[in-house]
Formats: sequence, structure tokens, C-alpha cells
Amino acid sequence: MLAAERSELLIRVGRGTPVGELFRRYWLPVLLADELPEPDCAPVRVQLLGELLVAFRDTSGRLGLIDEFCAHRGVSLWFGRNEENGIRCPYHGWKYDVSGQCVDLPSEPEESGVRKGIRLKSYPAIERGGLVWAYLGAADKLPPEPAYEWTQVPPEHRYVSKRLQETNYLQAMEGALDSIHSGFLHRYSVADDPLLKRDPESLAMLLGDRRPKIMPTASPAGLYVATRRDVGTDRYYWRVTQWLMPCFSFFPPYGDNPYGGHAFVPIDDERCWTFSIDYHPFRALTQGERDAAHDGKGIHVRLAENSFVPLANKRNDYLIDRAAQKAKKTFSGVQGVGVQDAAIQESMGAIQDRNREHLVSSDSGIVKTRRRLFDAAGSVARGLPPPGLDPAEQGARAVSMVAPRDLELAQVVAMAQKKARSG
Repeated sequence: MLAAERSELLIRVGRGTPVGELFRRYWLPVLLADELPEPDCAPVRVQLLGELLVAFRDTSGRLGLIDEFCAHRGVSLWFGRNEENGIRCPYHGWKYDVSGQCVDLPSEPEESGVRKGIRLKSYPAIERGGLVWAYLGAADKLPPEPAYEWTQVPPEHRYVSKRLQETNYLQAMEGALDSIHSGFLHRYSVADDPLLKRDPESLAMLLGDRRPKIMPTASPAGLYVATRRDVGTDRYYWRVTQWLMPCFSFFPPYGDNPYGGHAFVPIDDERCWTFSIDYHPFRALTQGERDAAHDGKGIHVRLAENSFVPLANKRNDYLIDRAAQKAKKTFSGVQGVGVQDAAIQESMGAIQDRNREHLVSSDSGIVKTRRRLFDAAGSVARGLPPPGLDPAEQGARAVSMVAPRDLELAQVVAMAQKKARSG
């Protein structure tokens, strides 16, 4: 069981908390780039790690991420006018540039110098891989720009979606690191899914060994969450998910399907954004794959109109179909892999009471993930850099392959990645 104080440490992400300070050492995705489609477009509210911010793209195309509230009398700048390289408060006309500096204070003479002393909190923001990323840490510890493999491929090679999850980030992330639940929760849901359908060879190996060994192992940037199955008497079938600090999870495809992954970015202690990524290193995604993702297939979900809230959500019981559940069309009665994950994880409450859980051997990946987070938060508290800031480490790719039994996990990963890089 997880002691109450350790659970609190893991889920609290506000400024000054151990895990909150850990997250602030990384670039984190906060918006789809399309949410800020052009210069001088409407600003967007951003809630990240418990902070209330507003993002905008100025006349010159620069990204700004600043305190949501005007320094004058606290009006939300989401109502502001984005014009002439700054955002202007609609109440009294105070205007701020992308650095948060007040550049116009209409009611005061310039020679008074009042304007120059007014500056809102601001954070660096960049665009990579079709997303807007933010860094909320200390300026003197700014890490290199994110270099996850999916951010480096051409735009036509990837599809990225975003949805609201009404749980803390850890609850969502642990679902992605749990290899065993797929055989139950997602049973009957992947056979006809164009983004998740198993190829015959992999399916035969999955069905051949129904009691796989879960082998989580520390990696340079986080954790290898490896699932190992017997193939005959001399080989193993490995599927290795890459968990990269602090909240990224990537899994290998079956056959020539796209690679998949998630980023679970804390909005506050009780909600997170789930960014879901399909990408292929060597080819463009087909129109059929894009259409399937947009329609909520694979790891994506259908969204309510003009919203990032899933169409099937806790307010409508995720559109559960008990007849379909009974007829074994879905194991849970909920349609779609992404919605199934959200439904089960949100059913635990916004913050699960981990003091009541009973972990077993198949939960070893979750146990190790928590330990890595504890250790990394401790390193940051001691003034040391956390794992996963090196761009070379961020390029790690999830892999699957059959290998001789005498190879160690690290050797399997290295061999598979070398083979995969060759295309």
C-alpha cells in the first residue's frame, strides 16, 4: 500500500511541492498549435500545474504565455484584444507583450515611469510537433527544447489529439503503464480497430503465453516497462513501453500500424490534459488512419462539439451499453479504447485513495514508476537535474521483437531500436 503522505507527494503539483517542482524542470505540452492558428488570433486560457495563464500569438507570430489577470484590477486577459504585438486589457487598456511587460498604460504619462515597473509573470513557450509547449521552471535551468521522436517527424507522419481527463495525472498515467488490463477492459475492442488491430504473428504470440512476465527496468530517461512472453523454448517475445519523465508514455505498434503514445499533463491536482499521439517514423499516415483517429478510434476519443471534453463522459455514464456488454461486443459496455480508459480511471474519483489498494506482481511497473518519480523529485529538491532532459534520451522508441533468451532487456531494446532505425 502507498502511505498517505507519499500519495500526497505524488499527486500535488502546485508550485513548491516536490512533484510540482519536478514537472517544472521539463517542457510540457499545453495546447494544440491549432488553438492559436494565426497572429493576433483570440487568446486561450491555459491552466497548468495549478497556475492560471493566458496564451496568445502576437502580430509577429511570437508565442506568449503570461499571467491571466491584468496587474491593474485583476481582469482576465482572456477577454483582451490581441493587437499590435501585445494583448490589451478591455477594462482600462493596459497592454502587455509576450514577456509580460506592460507596454502601454493609457491613463498615465509615459514620463512617470509607472508603466516600466509593471510586469506580469510570463513563461517561455515554443511550438514543436503540432503542439505549444511551456516551461514553468527557473530561467537558469531552462532545458533543451523537446526532441521526442514524434516531434521530429514530418507533420503528415503524425496525428495528435487532446482531451480532458477528470483525474489527477498519476491515475491517468498509471493506466497507460498497466499492460495487463488490455486483456479485460479492451477485450473485443481492438480486433476491428484500424489503429490497434493485431497482426497475425503477434496475435499468435500473445495468445500463446497468457501469463507474461512484467519486467520494469530503469532507463536513462525513465523506465522500460517490458512484457516478456515465451516463444518456444529458446526465445522471448518482448513488448517494451517507454515511460519518459515526467509524464510521457509510448508503446510499440502491431505490424505496420502507427506507433502510439500519451502525455498526461497536470492542469491541477484533480485534472489533466491527455495528449494522444499516433506517428510513424518512416511513412505518412494514411487518410484512413487520420479519419479513424478523428472518429475516436485507437487511443483517441470523440469530443463534444467545440470542446476538449469527450462526447462520452461521466455525466452521461460514458454512454454505456449494457446490452453490448452482455453480448460480448465490448467487455465493459463502453465503446472505444480511449473512453474505456477514461471511464475506469475516473470511476476511482479525481484522486484515488491509494491507501486502500492492494498491489500484486503484475503491478510492478506502477510501483517502479512511483519510485522513479519519488527519486527524481528528491533529486530536484537537492539541486540535482532529473532524468530525461537530454534530447538524445527523449528519442527513445518503444519496441517489440522476438529475441534469444540469453539477451538482457537493455540488449533487446538496443537491438530493436537499431533494427527499427533502419526502417
